[in-house]
Amino acid sequence: MNNRIKELRKEKNMTQEELAQILCVTRQTINAIENNKYNPTLELALKLAKLFCVHVEELFILEN
Repeated sequence: MNNRIKELRKEKNMTQEELAQILCVTRQTINAIENNKYNPTLELALKLAKLFCVHVEELFILEN
């Protein structure tokens, strides 16, 4: 699964650390998600979508 988190985070001029603090996770978690090494929980995915004002389906792209 790919995602647009890095792209949207940079549009908001936000660091990984800042995003992590807002979501109450570690910077390493944000890094792993952005690099497609970790799929977030449903709760975290919904929080990310809400923060970036997009639907979850716009944030995460399921590859076949």
